[in-house]
Amino acid sequence: MSGVADFLAHLLGSPVQDQTGLTGKYDLRIEYVPPSPDADPGPDIRDAIQQQLGLRLVSKKVPVETLVIDHAEKVPTGN
Repeated sequence: MSGVADFLAHLLGSPVQDQTGLTGKYDLRIEYVPPSPDADPGPDIRDAIQQQLGLRLVSKKVPVETLVIDHAEKVPTGN
């Protein structure tokens, strides 16, 4: 399920943390309509996950690992 969380994080553009407690491997299939002004409205990814997989995406604040670069220098190189 951590792979599903990684996929959803990439798709949604925000961190997704797996809190299902499931550790096995699963073969999942989900159908949804990506947001598009030209597409007919269909289930969005959040609705599709809940309706088709029985999983809920819940927004809440949790600690996440963050990398902060506070300074960088460009080293000159010869031509």
